[in-house]
Amino acid sequence: MSKTEQDALKKEIYEAEYKALKDMVESVLSSYLPEIDDRSAVLGDAMRYSLNSGGKRLRPVLLLAAAKLAGGSCIGKSAVPCGFEPASRMGGNANIVEKALPYACAVEYIHTYSLIHDDHPSMDNDDLRRGRATNHKVYGDGMALLAGDGLLNSAFDVMFEAAQATADDTDLPLFMRAAAEISKAAGVRGMIAGQASDFYMTDSARSSRSNSPAACNDEAATDNSCADKKYDDANMLRYIHKNKTGALICASVRAGAIIGGASDELLELMTEYAENLGLVFQIVDDLLDVIGDEKTMGKIKGVDEKLGKLTYPGLYGVERSQELAEEMTGKAISAMENLLFILNESKMNDAPDMHIDDENYAPTLFFTELALDLQKRIT
Repeated sequence: MSKTEQDALKKEIYEAEYKALKDMVESVLSSYLPEIDDRSAVLGDAMRYSLNSGGKRLRPVLLLAAAKLAGGSCIGKSAVPCGFEPASRMGGNANIVEKALPYACAVEYIHTYSLIHDDHPSMDNDDLRRGRATNHKVYGDGMALLAGDGLLNSAFDVMFEAAQATADDTDLPLFMRAAAEISKAAGVRGMIAGQASDFYMTDSARSSRSNSPAACNDEAATDNSCADKKYDDANMLRYIHKNKTGALICASVRAGAIIGGASDELLELMTEYAENLGLVFQIVDDLLDVIGDEKTMGKIKGVDEKLGKLTYPGLYGVERSQELAEEMTGKAISAMENLLFILNESKMNDAPDMHIDDENYAPTLFFTELALDLQKRIT
């Protein structure tokens, strides 16, 4: 098989597997939402409006794929998710994807809530999201905030109900660890912290501080209210992106790996992969706001510059940002190569050579192809 043929086969397998996992999420995504009293029916409508607006479902797909990888599964050329294949192909983990599914949906609830709040007039004030009017444009500012709050709360309902429902004593601590990972990533040690710093570094926020009576000076710069005086832009930019975007992506991979029973060694490498992937994702997002196609993106570009946000192309320029995305993609792939070496050593998947044309191809292929696919969006 030539390299061109092999690359085409890799892409075909990756795309089929992504679709299979995404379809699984889509089939149950709304079913976990709680029933809402008729007297608050508009709240449920607002929650579902954003939740069912499409998207790549990257985070839940990553969670399910990580659970499969850690659970010792393999992906056949049929692209039928191994979580629903016979236990003989799974080393006893025949329902690993089914176990992880509530947590995958919870992650998407959290992501959707963050988008609703991010689009809000008090934040980015966006009119479009995925080619549709944003939530506050349809349901009003107040109801949009409540819809986001409802989705965030529902995410925790889903995770803890899944943990309470398990009859397997070995699953319960894994489920609780996974929920803790997601909770940390969604909160003030993750996504909310990144969002706060992102807002704090906009032109309008900087201007309001400089015009206030307690404007930053040498003495005040020791206080947290003057963080932009204590840290350079490069430091702040990495912090914002690591938390605002990267934290939930990383938690998705870690939570899936934990549910799948990953060893500490595997979990460390999967974390390294996810941390780099999260940064690639945000660099790509920053770049698309400059060089992307509005019709393809389903939203207006140039918003970051208009708000005076701290971004990779704003700080480093387009060309250097593309180089950084490529470098971090390489680091993510390197982590998967190291992980594959460990899997080969342990013969975890009963496929010692893991060649692409074997019946059971390299279980890390999905993750490497995903990273490459993401980076190619801006090259």
